[in-house]
Amino acid sequence: MAYWHDIYRFDNSIEHELKFAGKWGAKGEKRQKKKKLTPEQVAKNNQRAKETRMRRTMKANFHPKDLWCCCKYPAGVRLTVEEVKNDKTNFLKILRQEYRKRGSPLKWIGRLEVGERGGIHFHILINRLWTEQTDAIIADAWDRALQKSALQKLRPGCRTQGLVDWRSTYEEGDFKDLAAYICKQPERDSQEYEQLSLFPKEEQKELLSYSSSRNLIRPEPERKRYSHRTVRKLIQDGPKPTPGYYIDLESLYIGTNPYTGYSYCKYIEIKLPENRIKSTLKKRIHPPRGDDALWT
Repeated sequence: MAYWHDIYRFDNSIEHELKFAGKWGAKGEKRQKKKKLTPEQVAKNNQRAKETRMRRTMKANFHPKDLWCCCKYPAGVRLTVEEVKNDKTNFLKILRQEYRKRGSPLKWIGRLEVGERGGIHFHILINRLWTEQTDAIIADAWDRALQKSALQKLRPGCRTQGLVDWRSTYEEGDFKDLAAYICKQPERDSQEYEQLSLFPKEEQKELLSYSSSRNLIRPEPERKRYSHRTVRKLIQDGPKPTPGYYIDLESLYIGTNPYTGYSYCKYIEIKLPENRIKSTLKKRIHPPRGDDALWT
């Protein structure tokens, strides 16, 4: 029986996933009793898979110094979901024009959010213009969008400058943290969950979903097929890094799918800096970490 080896290539890393190429397992491995996942486990697996797809999309389209922005309103302002969406649309239209003037495409991923005091704003990841002061261009675009906003009816002539906060993706941790934030779902009984319950169901969907530009690259894996014997050897000995890369040991998981009882492996390779002398890393295998061993 064969295994699939899915490979995702990025500018500075390579991601690997090895799993059985079928539904119930491979010849030569002892099948465990079939387990039915609980709804909570299914939801957790689905959420993890969603975050993984988002992280890979971010890695394929953005860089560590691109900008993670929060577009806000003056304190005390309460606009509807539809009004905030209109402001976001106008903001992106203006920003797209500014990028086009400078000969660069605009790429973005964003989502609406309810603040601690119930006001709606939105967070957005935007690619940087490397030859321009991008933060100033973004701030100006949001200011111009607010000039046409429903905000002007509530507070005519109110201050609209300085209502964008931004940090680089590097400062925000990495794409893993940002992907988790973009895809997050509020936990039951949390403050955010209680706030969302105050909105109609249709508006709740808007506040729990994300949107993005259409020009994003959606990574697809290179797929290879290996025999069970080859995969068993890899699992026993541990993977070897590609020349010029090292294996991120925190990303290495070798374990058993609790649903099917069959082996799997996943890990990330990081490209070595040009000026760094390649060193040999000791082989190290991380055991499954509780729910982290669930199939994703």
